[in-house]
Amino acid sequence: MKRLSTIGLALFLTIGLVSCGTAQENTSNATVQTGAVIAKNVNTNEFKELIASKKDGILLDVRTAGELTSEGSIEGNINIDVRSVDFKEQLSKLDKDKPVMVYCHSGGRSGRALEVMKEMGFKEVYNLSGGISAWINDGKPVK
Repeated sequence: MKRLSTIGLALFLTIGLVSCGTAQENTSNATVQTGAVIAKNVNTNEFKELIASKKDGILLDVRTAGELTSEGSIEGNINIDVRSVDFKEQLSKLDKDKPVMVYCHSGGRSGRALEVMKEMGFKEVYNLSGGISAWINDGKPVK
């Protein structure tokens, strides 16, 4: 009986130590991953504030040229159509260390663009939730 409880105690301690070691590894990996990149969906007020406060940032419109003409755009943007075959190539010409504020019509394509930019190593990317539609509905200016 004493031998059985000694084996049980040893097994319990071994499992406990292994579990703690694994938990520490996962925690440190999570910290490295989340600390390296900012990728965030923001509302129109936050987006407007980001444009104003991050003067060295890039305002990226990922809609088609036709959408820019028919719907208008936010002053100071550059346009790279997320559906173009060379989208990643065009993104690679941008400075990955500068903050990027990205938008499309309703937030879907710019959300996908945000994911691509994260994979490419961009350090700071903000997606306009609801896109230019939300921007216009909230009375924000377009050109």
